[in-house]
Amino acid sequence: MATRRDVLKIGAAGAGYGLLAPKVGKAELVFPDGFKPSIQEAPSPPVRPFVVPLNVMPIAKPVDEAFLSTEAGGGLPSDPQRHQRYDEFKPQKFYVHYLEEFLWRYHVDPPYNQGSWSWGFREPGMPQGITPGLTFHAKYGEPVFVRRLNRLPPVGAGKVRFALPSTTIHLHNAHTASESDGIPQDYTWPGEYWDHHYGNFPAGFDKREIMSTLWYHDHRMDFTAPNVYAGLNGFYLLFDKKDANDETKKGTYRLPSGKYDVPLILHDVQFDQNGQAVWDFFNPEPTGNDLPSALYTTHGMIGDRFTVNRIIQPFFIVEARKYRFRVLNGGPSRLYELYVQKEGGSDQGEQFFVISTDGNLLPRPIETNNIRLGVAERHDIIVDFSKYKPGDKLYLVNRMEIREDGAGWTGRLLDQGNQIMRFDVVAAKAPDPSRIPDHMRALPPIKKRLVRKERLFVFDYDNGLWTINGKLMDPNRPDALIEQGSAEIWTFRNAGNTWMHPIHSHFEEFQILEINGKPVDRHDVRHARKDVVMLGPNEEVKFYSRWRDFLGKHVMHCHNVVHEDHAMMIRWDIVPPGEGD
Repeated sequence: MATRRDVLKIGAAGAGYGLLAPKVGKAELVFPDGFKPSIQEAPSPPVRPFVVPLNVMPIAKPVDEAFLSTEAGGGLPSDPQRHQRYDEFKPQKFYVHYLEEFLWRYHVDPPYNQGSWSWGFREPGMPQGITPGLTFHAKYGEPVFVRRLNRLPPVGAGKVRFALPSTTIHLHNAHTASESDGIPQDYTWPGEYWDHHYGNFPAGFDKREIMSTLWYHDHRMDFTAPNVYAGLNGFYLLFDKKDANDETKKGTYRLPSGKYDVPLILHDVQFDQNGQAVWDFFNPEPTGNDLPSALYTTHGMIGDRFTVNRIIQPFFIVEARKYRFRVLNGGPSRLYELYVQKEGGSDQGEQFFVISTDGNLLPRPIETNNIRLGVAERHDIIVDFSKYKPGDKLYLVNRMEIREDGAGWTGRLLDQGNQIMRFDVVAAKAPDPSRIPDHMRALPPIKKRLVRKERLFVFDYDNGLWTINGKLMDPNRPDALIEQGSAEIWTFRNAGNTWMHPIHSHFEEFQILEINGKPVDRHDVRHARKDVVMLGPNEEVKFYSRWRDFLGKHVMHCHNVVHEDHAMMIRWDIVPPGEGD
């Protein structure tokens, strides 16, 4: 298996930055004093903001099960023996998606109007792929089967030179068996495919564990950051009897739905003078073995063009009514503090309602004027535009200043901030039947009598690579053997005093017990079920979680995916009772 540490050839070619020589066993990548990120050395071409409409991704369409056996569908039927509990959760819908390379237009201004070579997804019948990929609308109680065929160009043959055409698609943070989870070591190469079985049932069959806003993204070992940056991600939305995708139906939460329920994925991107997306410190010249050679940032990748749904600073026409925006930080490294600011209004922004965190509806909506998002964190928010007049303009603004090397927040909020997208208010076309409910999902109980083990994980930086408990990721080494049906308490500790880590553990949500030794306030948005912990400098977070319903291997890692790719990840396994460590 080629790893990034095998692939990256340390040298002075390309970007011209000096690097220390690698040590035995791992590369020591340390920037010299006075280094400048590429967005300062070679900034992206200028562009006009708010002239291109928001890209709203289409809803994925299922195919007949028989299509799997055709050449276009992969040539073989599904194999129930490859999946745990397949017959118990027999798929009711089947999807086939192709991973392909194509030109994607981020903007209409030159040089962006020529298109940037990107990776993304296409379903049968579509003329070309898209990024982000198609949005899934799935339902609890309706299992689905997704076959993803890798049709990317072979290594050295494609136009996207900074990524590796070997992929594994993870549905973050689905309650999904290991073999369908898209873990880093389960990857395909061009010409191969992988089948995913999504049972679409809540953990432990507990309705309080139901989720709503999920997303899928590439998770290839050592190449997650550039592969996602190239375009391999999209939304997977789950609905149930309460969050029903029907704002008119009595007995539901009546949240804004249909065209008023809009997923937004944020990426910051850097472009060269030809309008092509580029990766920081990348040398596009191939090595003798046709694998990429690079001077690669290990701290973080920061772009200077803000995109929403892969459009540079789009505008979006909104009616004077309530909207549900599912806001996701797609990375790779930037952190956000987001405000909705009215043109000519206060810098402190407008009030809106947060209804979810990390895909999980809160016990009750929280009214606020800002949200913070680490990489992979999500918040569903409701903005009520009926407070504004037709012709009013509002902006989604980021005020969090990021460190130049991408490793975390500077601790400073920008006075003006960066305008990411614009909302243009028009008159409502009909009465608004949607609601902001008083109550939503109750939290499941914390059953400490089920706690079998407590674990400490320390996140640190060692000789140019990121470590957990002093170790680099080894996909063949389980670092925790967790007994199925048990609960555990984990403590995450950041040993660094400047960098930040959004830590994600697969498969089950958790509930935070303490932050720096203090209980989480019930009015804090983190008093919820989460799957990402934003771990600040010198910070310590303790949480409770359970492991149910399946056996197998999964991972926990930093979701600053540059850190993940440089070994800040562990494998943990769910094992039968009596076989834990």
